[in-house]
This record gives sequence, C-alpha cells and structure tokens, in this order.
Amino acid sequence: MTINEYWQKIEEHNQQLISLFSSFWNEYSGFGTWQFWIIASLMIIPLFLLYFTVDRERLFEVFFFGYTVHVLWTYIDIMISRKGLFVHKFFLTPLLPHALNMTASALPVGFLLIYQYCTNHNKSFILYSVVLSAIFAFGFATLEGQIGFIEFNNGMNQLFLFFIDFGIAITAYVFTKILKHFKAGEKVK
Repeated sequence: MTINEYWQKIEEHNQQLISLFSSFWNEYSGFGTWQFWIIASLMIIPLFLLYFTVDRERLFEVFFFGYTVHVLWTYIDIMISRKGLFVHKFFLTPLLPHALNMTASALPVGFLLIYQYCTNHNKSFILYSVVLSAIFAFGFATLEGQIGFIEFNNGMNQLFLFFIDFGIAITAYVFTKILKHFKAGEKVK
C-alpha cells in the first residue's frame, strides 16, 4: 500500500469511528442520561471548588502545577485508551478526549490543592501524593469500574493507575520547582 492509500484508509476508518462514538454518545452518554450528569458534575464541581480555595497570591505557580498534571494525564490517557488498556465508557462529548472530566478537572484540581496545602503548611508532598493517588486509583477508579464508567483491559488495573497518578504528581512537582527556580533567578538580575 502506498502512503496515500494508507492515509485514505485511515481517514475512512476514522470517519466510521467518529460516527460510532457519536451514535453511542447520543444513545448512552448524552444529555438525557444520568451518566452524562455524573460526568458533567465531575468536571464542574472540582473547578467550582478550586475557584473558592486557590491561593490567589500564588496563582501562576499553583495553576502551572495543575496544568502540568492535566497535560501529562491527558497524553497518558490518550495513549492507554488507544491501546485499549483503560476505557472510559461514558464521556462529555465524543469529540474531546473521553476522560476529560478526570484529566482536566478532578485529577488536576485534587493534586493542585494537595500541592498548595503542602507547600503552604510545610507538609510532605510525597506522602500526601501517595495518599491521594491511592484514593483516586483504589477508591475512585474501583467505584467507577463497579458502576460501569470505566473498564480495565489487557492487564491494566488500579495499581498501574496509582503509579501513573503518583508519577505525574511528582513530575509536575519537579517541573514546578524548576519553574520557580528560573523565576527566582529573574528577580536576582
């Protein structure tokens, strides 16, 4: 097959896949389903909570940390979803990543608030991240699995989610410390 034939076939299958996701969403995950409203709540409530709890004096730093968690989790979720390891059966819209409520709201806000709390009160970020990662992976993901919102395949399980959560939290922490270091260097000049 030539490169153009490959891309033509990929585009055909992509259009079929988009149509399937849209049909599924309309029937099982759209506005008229209770699943949609749970997913929407998991998107809106953490952001609402964040509005009232964020440290406005450290807004850029704290939001940089949360944004890093969001970006890393979104890319990892796209990768493990494409491999069929971690399936989100219900979603806000068929056009955006299916775990958007988690990767753009619940996870970043949860870890962002832990980061803010630990750095404001001189607490161990690593310890609190382990606890929050365990809550998300073993508590929340288990509940989501039991009610049919997610599915683990091909050996993927809550332990892997725990390590992903914790790894992302630590990576975001390191990136934020590096950013703070560079920002402090600018003030010295």
